[in-house]
Amino acid sequence: MWVYLLASKKHGTLYVGVTNALSRRVGEHRNGQGSEFASRYGALRLVYAEHFASPGEAIAHEKRIKHWRRSWKIALIERANPEWNDLYPTTHFD
Repeated sequence: MWVYLLASKKHGTLYVGVTNALSRRVGEHRNGQGSEFASRYGALRLVYAEHFASPGEAIAHEKRIKHWRRSWKIALIERANPEWNDLYPTTHFD
């Protein structure tokens, strides 16, 4: 299971999600079949992804991140991806 963050641009709108098939799910977002929020605000760039062994761990972490302050989410992204590069085109996570 994956917890992931999408962004509209560097320091832009953020979307937090969880999935068992990261490449498929991000592709759905990009094709307009993902969340209405991500589509409305253009949060389509995969800027962070973390794998978890169990669904329970992933869902708990997603819920934690959703309650974090925005500054904490930005720090999480910048530790792993300082340039906020779109990870989707070059990486396959499934």
